[in-house]
Amino acid sequence: MTEIVYELLAGDELAETLEDLASVLHACVENGASVSFIQPFELADAQAFWANSVFPKVEAGSTALFVAKSDHRIVGTVQLQTELPPNQAHRCEVAKLLVHPDYRKKGIATTLMELLEQEARRLGKSLITLDTRSGDQAEPLYILLDYKIAGRIPNFARATDSDRLDSTTYMYKILDPNLM
Repeated sequence: MTEIVYELLAGDELAETLEDLASVLHACVENGASVSFIQPFELADAQAFWANSVFPKVEAGSTALFVAKSDHRIVGTVQLQTELPPNQAHRCEVAKLLVHPDYRKKGIATTLMELLEQEARRLGKSLITLDTRSGDQAEPLYILLDYKIAGRIPNFARATDSDRLDSTTYMYKILDPNLM
């Protein structure tokens, strides 16, 4: 197996990563990932998401964007969103943990989450929150990483490929109880 390299992207690196990031997002949605999009979902839609929704937040410093690369190509990513209201400055949110379907079950998601948590600690955050489609393969991963289930909301989001409404599971992890 080719070595996987992990990076925290800076603003000046974003343009050169657009195609890779779009490819990962597109492949994940095509594979049924519930990450805000429904089919049909074109590569251009994925590019627009990164360029218009994520890159400005990374450039502004309100989102940290981690990537996993294999042979200099991005195969996984996760975002740490840190710009929250003043009464929630102690916490942050996980967004869009994505691993290309061809690279799953290699520990990439786990390592990306560990890096995200290190960054959250470095920033002085004491709580991380996230949501995931209930019953998805990501849910047991988060539990393995010591995230606790706060609750489930039924009929939260439409499935990627049908009109079915899926539940979502809200989860959290207390990073340092002394910072609470």
